[in-house]
Amino acid sequence: MTETRDPVDLAARTTPTPLHFDSDAGSSRSKWIAWGLVLLLGGWMGSGFVLPTPEEEDSAPPVIRAVSVAVQASLAQPVTQFFVAEGQALPDRETVFRAETSGQIAEVLVKKGADVKAGQVFARFAPAERTAARTRAEEELNRARRDAENAETLLTRGASTADRVAQTRATLAAAEEAFAAALAAMDETELRAPFDGRLEQLSIDPGEFVQAGADVAHIVDNTPLSVSVQVPQQALRQLEVGQMASVRFITGEERMGSVAFLGTSADAATRTFLTEITVPNLDGAIPAGVSAEVRVPTGTAMAHFLSPAILSLDTDGTLGVKTVDDGNRVVFTAIEIVRAQTDGIWVSGLPDEVQIITIGQGFVNDGEVVDPRPGLADQETALRRAASRFAGLDQ
Repeated sequence: MTETRDPVDLAARTTPTPLHFDSDAGSSRSKWIAWGLVLLLGGWMGSGFVLPTPEEEDSAPPVIRAVSVAVQASLAQPVTQFFVAEGQALPDRETVFRAETSGQIAEVLVKKGADVKAGQVFARFAPAERTAARTRAEEELNRARRDAENAETLLTRGASTADRVAQTRATLAAAEEAFAAALAAMDETELRAPFDGRLEQLSIDPGEFVQAGADVAHIVDNTPLSVSVQVPQQALRQLEVGQMASVRFITGEERMGSVAFLGTSADAATRTFLTEITVPNLDGAIPAGVSAEVRVPTGTAMAHFLSPAILSLDTDGTLGVKTVDDGNRVVFTAIEIVRAQTDGIWVSGLPDEVQIITIGQGFVNDGEVVDPRPGLADQETALRRAASRFAGLDQ
């Protein structure tokens, strides 16, 4: 016999029944713990507004230590100021000798590079043509004299006229002029130096035919030398004729000279004035044309001797030096370079006595209080010298 089951009863049996723990004694404990933690966290976060921490009214400001810098005492000294310019050594005199007449060179008595005296003969033309011309001129002069004398004699006897006498006198004057020219032509056969100097060029040889006006020699006199420089218009008033000057030539020689000429008209392109310094050169050791440096003392100024590494620039780009005053405050002072040397520079604009910051000037500003250490500079110098000696021993 088959058992018949109700479908509703079957579904009720197969559907899972949900679990409930509300009746458990510890089921509500986690909720109370969570709410407690939330209340504690909120109370802690709000405690700063309800109970603010009292500020310490008597708290001391932070202590700022002054920057340590090395300083060195400097005393101003009188230093000579110079006008310095580059120039060129020029000869005192030079000329290009030209032949005054045409003819064949008979002999050359000196060589190129020889020293000649004023009036010294250094070459001669062949005299044959000039000798014949002088002979003809002399004969014409003698004939004109005889004709003039005969005309005057006949005039006294009444056998001639005054016009005839005047004509013979004119002929005599022309003959005298021709004879004088022939004698001058004889003198022109000799080429003579116009002044003492050196034959820098000699472009003739024996047997060569030379036209009148041709260049035959270049004579230079470089005793003394004349050094030519260009002076800027702002420095012109610092110089005057007669001032002593030191001249260093590129060849290594150094001579003392004097200002011999100051120009009064500026060059239109450069706005500079030509100035010449005369330098003795009796031995002729210094050649003309070489470069030279001219130093003319223009006065004295009180200045400090410093290393270029000490210089600083302010915010405007002004060149200056940082010093320390009596209150240990940094003072920036603008300076001017008076003179530059290989081992340092002379500057003006600082007080006569001053404490100059030698180390650390790049880390402090104008008006800042610093801790000056006079000994640091000496220690730095001693360390550098020791390092140099040590390096020398290693080598």
